[in-house]
This record gives sequence, structure tokens and C-alpha cells, in this order.
Amino acid sequence: MLILQLYTESYTRVWIPDPEEVWKSAEIIKDYKEGDKVLHLKLEDESTLEYSIGPKDNALPFLRNPDILVGENDLTALSYLHEPAVLHNLKVRFLESNHIYTYCGIVLVAINPYEQLQIYGEEVINAYTGQNMGDMDPHIFAVAEEAYKQMARDEKNQSIIVSGESGAGKTVSAKYAMRFFATVGGSANDTNVEEKVLASSPIMEAIGNAKTTRNDNSSRFGKYIQIGFDRRYHIIGANMRTYLLEKSRVVFQAEEERNYHIFYQLCASSSLPEFKDLTLSNAEDFTYTSLGENIFIEGVNDAEDLVKTREALTMLGVKEIHQMSIFKVIASILHLGNVGIVSERDGESCHINRDGTHLHHFCRLLGIEQEQMEHWLCRRKLVTTAETYVKNMSHAQAVNARDALAKHIYAHLFDWIVEHINKALHTSTKQHSFIGVLDIYGFETFEINSFEQFCINYANEKLQQQFNSHVFKLEQEEYMKEQIPWTLIDFYDNQPCIDLIEAKLGILDLLDEECKVPKGTDQNWAQKLYSQHSNSGHFEKPRMSNRSFIVVHFADKVEYQCDGFLEKNRDTVYEEQINILKASQVSTINVRAAKPVPKGHNREHRKTVGTQFRNSLHLLMETLNATTPHYVRCIKPNDFKESFVFDSRRAVQQLRACGVLETIRISAAGYPSRWTYPDFFSRYRVLMTKKDMTIGDKKQVCKNLLETLIKDPDKFQFGKTKIFFRAGQVAYLEKLRADKFRFACINIQKTVRGWLQRIRYRKIRKSAITLQRYGRGYLARRFAEMLRLTRAALICQKQYRMVRVRREYLRTRRAVITIQAFARGMFIRRLYQEFLLHHKAMIIQKTVRGWLVRKKYLRARYAAIVIQCFYRRVRAKRQLKQLKIAARSAEHFKNLNVGMENKIVQLQKKMDNQSKEYKTQNEQLVVTNTTLGSEVTKLQKEVETLRSRQTAGTQVTSLQEELEKLRAELQEAHAQRKQIEEEFSSEKQGLEQVRKDAQITSDVSQKEIRLQVELDEERQRYQNLVKEYSRLEQRYENLQEDMSSMKFHPGHRRNPSNQSSLGSDSNYPSISMSEVGDTDDTIQQVEEMGIEKAAMDLSVFMKLQKRVRELEQERKRLQTNLEKVEELSTRKACLFRQELETENKKLKNDLNELRKAVADRASDNNSSNELQEGYNLLLNQLKAANEELDVRKEEVLMLKTQIVNSTRQSENINHIVSLKHHHPSFYKFDLCRLFFLQLKAQDWGYLNEDGELGLAYQGLKQVARLLEAQLQTQSRQHKDELEALHTQIELLKDSLEKKQEMLDHFSTLSPDALVEFSVQQEITRLTNENLDLKELVEKLEKNEKKLKKQLRIYMKKVQELEVSQATKSRPELTRQVTVQRKEKDFEGMLEYYKEDEVLLVKTLITEMKPNAVSATVPCLPAYILFMCIRHADYINDDQKVHSLLTTTINAIKKVLKRNNDDFEMTSFWLANASRLLHCLKQYSGDEAFMTQNTVKQNEHCLKNFDLAEYRQVLSDLSIQVYQQLVRVAEGIMQPMIVSAMLESESIPSLAGVKPMGYRNRSSSLDCESGGPAGYTLQALIRQLGQFYTVMADHGLDPEISQQVVRQLFYSINAVTLNNLLLRKDVCSWSTGVQLRYNISQLEEWLRGKNLHQSGAVATMEPVIQAAQLLQVKKKTSQDAEAICSLCTALSLQQIVKILNLYTPLNEFEERVAVSFIRDIQNRLQDRIENNQLLVDTKYTFPVLFPYTPSALSLETVHIPASLSLHFLTRV
Repeated sequence: MLILQLYTESYTRVWIPDPEEVWKSAEIIKDYKEGDKVLHLKLEDESTLEYSIGPKDNALPFLRNPDILVGENDLTALSYLHEPAVLHNLKVRFLESNHIYTYCGIVLVAINPYEQLQIYGEEVINAYTGQNMGDMDPHIFAVAEEAYKQMARDEKNQSIIVSGESGAGKTVSAKYAMRFFATVGGSANDTNVEEKVLASSPIMEAIGNAKTTRNDNSSRFGKYIQIGFDRRYHIIGANMRTYLLEKSRVVFQAEEERNYHIFYQLCASSSLPEFKDLTLSNAEDFTYTSLGENIFIEGVNDAEDLVKTREALTMLGVKEIHQMSIFKVIASILHLGNVGIVSERDGESCHINRDGTHLHHFCRLLGIEQEQMEHWLCRRKLVTTAETYVKNMSHAQAVNARDALAKHIYAHLFDWIVEHINKALHTSTKQHSFIGVLDIYGFETFEINSFEQFCINYANEKLQQQFNSHVFKLEQEEYMKEQIPWTLIDFYDNQPCIDLIEAKLGILDLLDEECKVPKGTDQNWAQKLYSQHSNSGHFEKPRMSNRSFIVVHFADKVEYQCDGFLEKNRDTVYEEQINILKASQVSTINVRAAKPVPKGHNREHRKTVGTQFRNSLHLLMETLNATTPHYVRCIKPNDFKESFVFDSRRAVQQLRACGVLETIRISAAGYPSRWTYPDFFSRYRVLMTKKDMTIGDKKQVCKNLLETLIKDPDKFQFGKTKIFFRAGQVAYLEKLRADKFRFACINIQKTVRGWLQRIRYRKIRKSAITLQRYGRGYLARRFAEMLRLTRAALICQKQYRMVRVRREYLRTRRAVITIQAFARGMFIRRLYQEFLLHHKAMIIQKTVRGWLVRKKYLRARYAAIVIQCFYRRVRAKRQLKQLKIAARSAEHFKNLNVGMENKIVQLQKKMDNQSKEYKTQNEQLVVTNTTLGSEVTKLQKEVETLRSRQTAGTQVTSLQEELEKLRAELQEAHAQRKQIEEEFSSEKQGLEQVRKDAQITSDVSQKEIRLQVELDEERQRYQNLVKEYSRLEQRYENLQEDMSSMKFHPGHRRNPSNQSSLGSDSNYPSISMSEVGDTDDTIQQVEEMGIEKAAMDLSVFMKLQKRVRELEQERKRLQTNLEKVEELSTRKACLFRQELETENKKLKNDLNELRKAVADRASDNNSSNELQEGYNLLLNQLKAANEELDVRKEEVLMLKTQIVNSTRQSENINHIVSLKHHHPSFYKFDLCRLFFLQLKAQDWGYLNEDGELGLAYQGLKQVARLLEAQLQTQSRQHKDELEALHTQIELLKDSLEKKQEMLDHFSTLSPDALVEFSVQQEITRLTNENLDLKELVEKLEKNEKKLKKQLRIYMKKVQELEVSQATKSRPELTRQVTVQRKEKDFEGMLEYYKEDEVLLVKTLITEMKPNAVSATVPCLPAYILFMCIRHADYINDDQKVHSLLTTTINAIKKVLKRNNDDFEMTSFWLANASRLLHCLKQYSGDEAFMTQNTVKQNEHCLKNFDLAEYRQVLSDLSIQVYQQLVRVAEGIMQPMIVSAMLESESIPSLAGVKPMGYRNRSSSLDCESGGPAGYTLQALIRQLGQFYTVMADHGLDPEISQQVVRQLFYSINAVTLNNLLLRKDVCSWSTGVQLRYNISQLEEWLRGKNLHQSGAVATMEPVIQAAQLLQVKKKTSQDAEAICSLCTALSLQQIVKILNLYTPLNEFEERVAVSFIRDIQNRLQDRIENNQLLVDTKYTFPVLFPYTPSALSLETVHIPASLSLHFLTRV
């Protein structure tokens, strides 16, 4: 049956659009026929509506799912998959059932309840651990367990992607997921890595979260946390990556919003003594924390949060001094925000308000100079090609610069903290796998959208693309697994939108390009976007704006305002302010370079914010694509943060944005409803015929039924284990099933009502006949009277009606004639007026049409001109681009580098002129000093004049003193420079000599190479010298500018052109890195300026540095060429040597073969004399060759002696190598010179014979390698020692700083406080010493345990050896004697030798099997051991008693440890341990234990020893064994409980399967094992019976057995109730009946075993009441009162949870009304109880071992021969 035919059925419910509720329910009240344009509906308020239908109006409305499907755990289980069904299901679950989690296929939808729910405790984690996804109610723990399980099973990395808009609960969901991993995958050692992972959350929330209008704890950054696991899947570490911190929040907050939490935490704790130095106060006093006007969050204590933050920092290893540095930086940002900037009168300049102290505090906290910061906060530098301007900033510019500096500092502080957290969470252990948790912002759209929203939505586009492809892949895998035909599903691909953003010439590329333009603006960028992407389907231009653009995202259209895009993308801070921060004294946290960025040659190489975000996003997508993703979509139900309030419009927006509806669409496109064959058979067997029911194959029955009911074969498919249905088919089957039930109900009702009506009819018929007889006579008389009166009335009426009608006709005729006359005249006049108006309209139309045509022509002409202009501009741009390409081509560079050869010649000339230059530099230094002295005298005079005019003269004096110090330091630097220049001149002479020597053996090109190498080294040394006093020069320059600023007048000041490269607007140097001009020009410039000024001129330094860098590169290139040549020559020599060796081997082989052949011939033909002579001749030649070989060997030996001599010369070379660090140039050229001298000294022609030269070269190379290895080893040891010394120095510095701080603190304290503080310090010291001693004791105890363990092993070996020797040497006579005395006077004692103790314990305990003594007396080992103890007591051997009891207890512990999963073994030893305990009590001699003894038993009491202490030890051992027994039994029953109690069909045909069609993920089930097996109630009862039988067979006391059964029944109750509270599919009436029946079966088993007095039934009371709660009526107030009095063992939370979960299995049941649940809550709100939802499954009842004496007399105990205890003697 087609879905379209459902609209023809009356009373079908549909969904129609609604402007307020988005979708509204309605009911069809009239059959719809194909082609009708109106659908007649009735709304829920009983009003009717005619809904228009047509291709132009609306399509047919969405069909509504049956009520039985509403509230499903999985949205894909709905029969009709569309937006209204999804929204309604979420709303019902959220409002009526208070369920915040819902599955949508592989996605977990989490709705923020804005209320703390008790569903995240450890008991909930334990309940979800080990469960398959879909077995329990939806939960974040289920997703986390699924990820953990897949990581362990598939050995593949996992990711949990948590997304949603602000306030949706992303951070909380990610936190709970990490808590689950920390609980389930705790670290295997004591490193507490999981605690460190959780400790990172409060830190990141403090520095990265803030209050917004949507959320009180909104994450203003994205983060991806990787939790690493080892091979045993324990947490070993973590790593965090952050994305796009909202830096603008530091300086601006909207109304009712706050800054980052850390600012308010510091202000709230400002009164603490350690924060006094920060000079903070209330947050309302600071600008950066009071812009939102509300500094408090309801229910949040900022001071307590700071304590948690500091504890987290301490846990992560952040030292106290580093923490204080962090707080100093944060406090300095607050003070910076309060720095007052006052505008001047002209409005173009400003100054710092000197009344405030905040700038002083800012500079003091960061350790920078206040005067410089005060100067550059109001000024900036403008750099051109020839000059530098110092320009005053307006008030607005200064405020923006101050805010940019604050954002810069906070951003780098944030990066530093994240980096430190990653270091603390890093581990050296190899990571086997990881689970990543991605907490990232969702799709955002506001009234004004800027750069931040653009980046956020761009990230969501990438995540949505990955999500769509993954969902599509899972659908395909499911179909392939079930082997059903696969058809391609068309899903939304947002790759064009992503290309629009990130592709070449995309939005980001054009933004970066505009940022590189010197005068780029947001408007120009917008125009480029319009011209480039106007044809894109995902890009639109707003009609009313030229400064914004629209991007069509997957979720919605978003209009972005272009204002501010360029500035936010550049993210620049003025370099003058950064230069001041470079001198900061804050060393622990370097705010300048928390994330070092490599400096490029110019500002174009700096990555923009957009580029960085794009790269980090690509890295994130690579990580996610390499893992198995799990999705959590957080939904914000309302914008008012009200608990359990659902706004449908807001929810639909988020569902569309987060991809949930796309998942639904993909599912609906295939086969969304899926049923297993048994479930389908159980649900729809009512539709089958008797013939179908007789078929044994349920799969074939289902196929026959579907082929009969659904004619279209495309509507369903048969898989291997499931049946797949198209959307709506399950609803159709449900309708057929309901119709079948309804028809059966009607038949029953018809029969009953007919029987009732027949009885009633007979009674009425008898009465009616009597009444009819009397009534008919009366009616006949009245009828005759009526006939007479009727005839008379008719005659009167006839005459009267004729007269009345005649008069009316005449009056009407006259009126009609009059009206016709007037109407005809009116129509003629109206027709005339209409003709007249048509004539006038034609004249007007003619004029207007002419005007319109002319206007259209002018507009077309204007458009053509505009197009021509644009086209010509495009052609001009192309020509310009071609010219630029041509300018950068290789031919162009070849033309430019034509004169490079001449420049090489000029270099030699410049080297000659170096000596002249340095001579003139000394003279210029003297001149500069004199000029500097004159300048200083002038400055002193000016200072004196200013001192007389102004009161603030102290500053000038301080500047003067500082200037004197700087001058002295500068003179020292010049002296050092002069010394270095002298060294350079001496080295230069040596180089000239070396160059002359090198000319003998090298050509001109080698000379140039060596000269360039030496020049590079000299330039490198010069550059190092510049770096040494660069900070000194920076401060000197700042002081000079301060002195000059005191004489500054309005207007700009023209600086010398040599300072043009001192300032820049960005963080990177703006010096042009193009090729420096000729070096002669630079030298001439130095001579003109003087050496001192040239040293102060940074531009000259930069030119020299550029030239030195170029020469360094050239030197490296030539050095690599030289190494390649040497390597090639070495390789050739090696090849030559190898060829000689192979040739020699070949000759030897030929010689051997020849010798062998000759010998063979000689032996074959001894008579041939010619062969004999030839053979002798060859032997003689061979001897001659051997003699020549010996001569060559002697020559090789001589060659080796020469090599040894040459090694001595190489030692001199190594000595020169040691001078490398001091004089690298001397090392290079002297090494070359020695090498050439050695070449000349040796006779290479003499050595190069027979390959001996290669051998000699190899020996020399091995010697060199050995020396080099020794040198490297020594250098490595030296480095290690140096690092160790540095570490010790740092530790000593830290301790010294702490002591200095304590000393300063002591000086400020009062005497009383000093005494108290000293006492606290002493307590702290003693505590630390105590902890150290405890650690030492623990280590010693561990060593002691190890030694004891080894000693036991050795003792055991020795004892076994002694036993084996004793058994061999013991005579057999003693055994015969004891056997003879057995029947006479046996007193119930057993004698054994001391050396037999080990064998006794081994036989009775270690190797004892319960089956070995099953046919004897129960607890026989306990009796035998006690009889041995009695004999030891009888002979008064205390050592024997002590040894036997101690060995027995230890052996039992070892056996139980070895068999920790064996219930039978554990039960056996529990019985024996308890029996041994009872024996020690029964025969102890205490009167309290002797009341039930016989006379003979009293005679057997112990005589000499009191074993009360051992009784206590045995009692503790029995408790341990009991706990192990319970644990083993619970472990065996755990997999059986849920299946037996809730899922098995104990009552046939009672449980009806609900049409859920939930689709378990394929990855959730173990495909190899086929999933868990189903257990029945009988299997559980059999297991309990087996436990009880084993305990009874082993002789366990009945009281102990009852306690075991009671504990097991408690476990059954806890597991069953917890699953019932977490599973919606089992909360139904039929399950309640089934559960109550199962409990009654368990009670029957208890009665059958006589265990009903054990208290086991009382432990089942909660689940019994839960079953009754599922069965009782739940409508009226009387029902509510009955439930309150019934459910006394259930808590209010559990009752409400069950009522919310209650689900009808068919349409004849009703859901529990929300008002009824509220009534229950009101009635039980005063009940005092535990608010815990789940039952503690780990709770254990305290065990009691009652005293149970034995009636068995010891002398009657018989020892079977099978135990091999022949060494025991009966006494």
C-alpha cells in the first residue's frame, strides 16, 4: 500500500507549518482524493482548517507517527523520518520524560537542561561500562564507552566531536566524557595522569571561559584534547590543541557579559597577602572587567574558583613563582586598561594622565621602563624610504593601541599556559592509541557577524563535510554487511562552499592579498569579492550594502560585515611597544614569544590569522579523518537559561545547523526501519494465517507475510539478519496490526452487546404490547376528530390565499417597470464615460512609452561603457601581471647578474682597503668622543636651564647619570671592538700568507672561495659583537629620544634618513631585505658619519649584516662543493682498490684451478714426461710469484711505518682543530697548508703499487675515525656535566629566591605573626621530613617483601630437599607400630615429623582437589589439620603449632589467589577455613564454646596453648574468602541477570515487541562472537542452584550459605533495577508482569531450598515494587495515593524515572500524564531519602560467622588412603 493512500483514510494525523511552534499537529476529517486542492483538517483546539494543496501552494503535509513510536530513544527508529517528527520526539522526551539525550543514528543529541541532574555519578559510569551502544538509554557515557571499546577492540584511534552553539553544553559534555575515560582507563601506576587530565579543565575554564548572554560559562575558544593510552588501555598522557581564542573579549564585553573568569577570580582574592603586590581591588574598579556592568554570576564564588585553579596549576607542576608571574601579567593587563589617556585641545594628540598610578603598576609588574611606555602609548613611528616620522596619535588611536597591546599580552599568556599544560600531560611512555575529544563552537549567526563568526562557520563547514561523508559510509557498510542491493544516496555536499572560502582566489586568499597591500581597506576587499565571486552559487551581494557579503552555508545564509576584517586578520601591535616589552624582567613567562614564529625577510612572510586558522583546521581534519569519529550535538532549548523549557524555533535552527536533519534525510533516503526476523515475527504474527504459523522457518514466514501485505518489492529488503523497510512502511504495518486488533475487539463487543440487548429487548417488548393496546384506541378517536377539523380549515385557507397573492403580484409589476427605466439610462451614460477614458489613456500611453524607450537606451549605453572600463582594467591587470612575471624570470636575473664577475674582482680590492678603513675608524672614534662630550656639556646646560624653569628636574639628572653610565659602557664596547680589529688585522696577514701558499696548488676560483669563507667568518664575529650590546644601544637610543622629546614642539619632526628602518607597525622588522648596494658606499657612509654614530645607526648594521649573510651562504655552498669533490675522489680510490682486490682474487682462483688441473693430468698420465716437465715449470713460476708477493708484503709493512709517522703529523693537525673554537679562520687555512705540505713531502708514486696505497689510506681513515669518536665522547661528557651544573645552579637559585622571599616576609611581620609563621614553617618542615621518612620506610618495606619472598622460595626448596632425603632414610617400622596402635587407644590426634610439614600442607592444601574428598566427611582437611595441631599441643611444642598454623594460612591464601575465578575451590576453602575456626573454638577449653560438647569432645580440648590470636587471623581469612566467593559468583551471574530478568519471555506470548527498529551500530557488536548469548530465567535459577549445591556439598555452614544467597539476590536486584531505570524499552506493563513472574519463580526457589528466612526476598523489594509500579493504573489522584503507599522501598527519583520511562507497547495503552508525575512529586517531596538514582552494585552486606560446633568426634575421623598421608601417625 502506498503512503499516498494513507491520506484517503479519515482520522489520519499530519503536521502542518506554524509560524510560532514551527509545526502543528492536525487530523484529516475528510477523505482526500488525488487531484483535490484542499485538505480538510481539524486542529488540536477542535477548530477546522482547509489546507491548500497544489504544485504551487503546498505539497501534502507530513504524516505523523503513531503515538506508540513517540518518545523513541533513536530518531531513526521513527517510521516517518522528517523534521516535524524529529522535533516532536525531542520535545516529548525533553519536557514529558526529562530525557536530555537522544540518539539520531550515530549522533547523540544532548539538550541542555539548565539544571544539575543526578545522572553522572560513578554508579552510572559503572552501569554503562561494558554495555553495547543501544542496550541502555542514550547517554554521553554510552558514546564514551563505545569509543573506548572500539579503541580496545579495533586498535584504532577514536574521536568524540562535541559541537553546538554557545550555551548548549559542549564544555560540560566534553568534561563528562573525559571523566568517563579517567574512571574506566585509570593509569596503571601512581602517576595520577587521569587526575592531571581532569585538572586541566579548571585552568582552561579560568583563562578561556567567560559569561555571555547565552551562557554563564561559555568557552571562547575551541580545543581538541587527545587522551593517550598504552597497550593495556590505561591513560598515560594527554595533549591539547586550541583554536581561535576570542581576544577582543579582553578589552570589550557587551552588556550583561563578563571578561574571562581569571580576572574576576584575582580581583575577588586581592585581599590575600601573596596578592598585595598586585595592587588589585574590586572588579568594578577596572575598565576591562566592568564594561558588562554585571561582574557577578549567580551561584559562583570567584575566590573559591581561584583556589581550585591554583590547585590545578600545582597539580600540573607549575611552580609557585611561575604562578605569581602569571597573576602579575593578568594584573598588569587590568592596570593597563585603567591607564587614562587624555586628549589635547587640537584633537590630534593626547597624553597620559599623570594623576593615575595604573601605568606605574603596569610597568612595575612587567619590569619595564615607565617613561618609555608613557611616551609610546601616545605616539607612533611612521617609516618611509628616506625618513622616519614620530607622529602623535589621537585619543581614539591611542586607546586602540593600548587595547591591542593588552590583547597581545593575554593571547601569548594563554598560549604559554596551554603549552605548559601539554608539557605536564606529556609522557615518555610510547602511546599505543588515543581518544580525542573535540569541543568546538557550533554554527553562529548574529545581527552583526564579523571575522570571528566567519572563521567559526568555516570550521563548521569542514566538520559538516566530514560528518556527511562518515554517515554515508556507515550506511553503505550496513547495507553491504546485510548483503542487500546498494543504491547511491544523494547527500548534500558543501565542497563548493568550502572552495569559496579556502580555494585559490577564495575569500581568505583575497583577504590575505588585501592585507599585503599598503593601503588596503575593507571596502576594497569587498569590491574584489563582488567582482571575483558574483557568479558563485554560495556567494551573494546584499542589495542595500556595499560593505558586506552573504555566504550561503549548509545551515543558513549569513551576512558578514566587512568592517574590521583586515585589522583582525593582520592582528598587529605597534613595534615600539613590543620593543619596550623586550626589556621586560618577567623571565618565567615570556609574553613576547610564547609561540615562536620564524621571522621572515619582510612582513609578507608573516602568517595572517586566517591562514593560521586554515592550517590548524586542515591539521585537525587530518587527525579526525585518521580516527573513528563519534558525534555529540548539543542543543540549546531556549535563550533564557530556564530549566526544561523548549523553544521549538530555536531548536529547529540548531538541528538544521548541526547536521541532525541531514542524518535523518540520509537515513530516510534508504531503509531507515530495520527489524530482526524474531522481533518482526513476534510483533506481527497476528497478521499471519494458520498455514504460515505451521512453517518452522521464521525467516520464510516473514518473507511470505511481507510479500502478501506490501505489493511493492522496493519498499522492503531482506538482509542476512534483518528486514529493511522504507520510510512509512512500519507505520503501515502498525496500522494493519491495529486494524486487526480493532476488528477483533469489535467482534467481541458486538457479541456481548447483542446478548445484553436481547435480554433488554424482551423485557421492553412485553411492556410495549400492553401500552400499545390502550394507546391505539385513544389515538383512533383523536384521528377522526382531526379529519373533520382539517376539511373546514382547508376551505377557508383557499379563499384567503387567492386574494393575498393577487395584490402582491400587481405591486411588484409596477416596481419592476420603474427600475428598468432608470437602470437602462445609467448603463448608457457609464458606457459613454468609458469610451472617453480609453481615448485619453491612449494619448498618455504613447507619451510614456516613448520616454521609457529613451531611458532604456541611455541605461544600456551607460552599462556598455562600464563593461568596457572593467574589461580594459582586466586587460591592463593581465599585462601588468605578465610584466611582473617577465621581471621575475630567469633571463631577467641573468641580465642583472652580468656584472657579478666584476663584483668578485671588486671584493679583492675591498679586502685591500679594509686595513685603511679600520685605521680611519680609530681617528673617527676620537672625534666622536669629543663631539659627544660637547653634546653632553650642551645637554648639561639645557638641564640647568630646565631645572630653573621646572620643578621636575630630578628626571633630567637621572637621565644625565644614565647617559654617563651608557657613555662609559659604550667606550668599553669601542675598546673591545678596537681589540677585535687588531686581532682581525693580524689574522688577515696570516690569511694573506696562506692565500699565497694556496696559489701554488689551486686555481683562481679556489682563491676566491677561501677569501669569501674568511670574510664570512669575520662578518659572523662582527655580528655576534653587535648582538652583545644591542640592548645597550636600544636603551641609549630610547634615552636620546626622551631627551629630544623634552624639546619637542607640535608638528612632525624630520629624523635623519639613516633612522628610516627603526620603526614599524608590526611585530616584524620592516628593514628592506633586498640586495644591499656596493660595500664601498656603505664604508664611505661610515666615514662621513663617524664610527660612533655609525655604530648607533641600525641601518648601517643591517646592511653589513646582509652582506655578511650573503657571503656566509656563498661560503657554505663552496664548502659543500669541496666536500663533494673530496668524497668523489675518495670513492674513486676505493673503487680502484676494490677492483685491484677482485682482480687479485680472480688471479688466485685461476692459479688454483690451473694447479688442480695440472695435478689431475699428472696423476692420470704418470708416464708422460712432457707433462711432468710442464708441471715442474709451472711450480717454479708459482714459487717466483710467491717470492715476489713476499717482497710486496715487506713493502706494505714499510708503507705502514710511514703511515704511523704521518699520524704523528696528524696529531699536530688535531692540535690545530682544538684551536677551532678560538680562531676558526686560522684553523681552516693552516689545515689546508699542512695538507699540501704533506702532499709535497711524500712520494706518492712510490706508494701507489698493487693497491697498497688504498690499504694505507683505509688505515689512516680508521685512525682518524677513532680519534674523532674519542673527541665526540669527551665533548658529550663535557656537555652532560655542564647541563648538570646548570640544573644545580637553577635549583640553588630557586631555593635562594624562596629563602630571600621568606626573609623579606619575615621583615614585614609583627612579632606575634612572626612566631606564628615560624611555627607554621616548622610544622611544614617536619611534615616534609615525615613524608620523606614515610617514602623511605615504604621503599624499605618493599625491599623487605622482596627479600622475604626470595627467602621463602629458597626455604621451600631446602625443605623439599630435606623431605625427599628424610623419606628415603626413614625406617618403615614406626608406621607399622602406629598401625598396630590404631584400634586400641586412638585419642583423635595425628603425629608427624617436623620435616613432613611441607608435605602435609602440600597434600592437604596446595594440591588438594575438592573432588578428592567429596565422598568423605565434609571439611576433612580442616579436621586433619586440627588433629595435627592437637598433637603439637599435646607434646607442648609451641614452634610446631606456630609453624603449622602460619603455613596453613599462607597456603590457603596462595591457593585462593591462584584460583581467584574458581567458585568451587573458593567455596571448598571457605568451608574448611570456617570449620577450622570452629574447631579452634570448640576445643579451646572456653566454657562458652563447650556447652554443646560431649564428654569425649571435652577430653579432646587443647591443654597447653591459647590460640585466640590465631582464631582472629582465621576469622579475617574467612571474611576474605567469603568476599572472594561473592565476587566470583557475581561475576558469573552478571551477564545472565538482565537477559533472564528483563528480556527472556518466561510467560509465552505476553511480551509484545515494540516497533522500535533501533539500528545498533555494527561497530558496537562483536561480529566474530555474534553478540552476547540470551539467558533465560531457568538458566539463572540453575546457576543459583548450582552455587547452593556446591556450598552444601563442601559442608559450608547453612548460615553462611544463606548470607551468600542474600548477597547474590541483592546483586540481582541492583543490576535489574539499574537496567530498568536506564532502559526505556523495558518500562512497560508486559515487562512488569514478566518481571513479577520471574521474581515469584525466584521466591519459589528460595522456598524449595528452605532459604525464605535468609532475608533474600527483602533485598528484592525495590525491584518488586518497580514491577508493581509498571502494572498499576496511573491516571487519577487515587492511583497516585496508592503508588505513594506502595513504593516505600523506591526513592522519589526512581519512581519519577520509571513513570517517565513508561512506554505503551500498543495503541490501546496510554502514556503517563505529566500532571500525574507532578502530583507524585508533590506528595513525596517531604520524604527523607537518598537522592541517588541507581543502586550501588558494589555494596556488600557485612558477613557474620556464627559458632557452629561439630557433632563429629575426632577419633571417628577416617583418612582415606587416596590422600597419601602415610607419614601421619594416629595417636
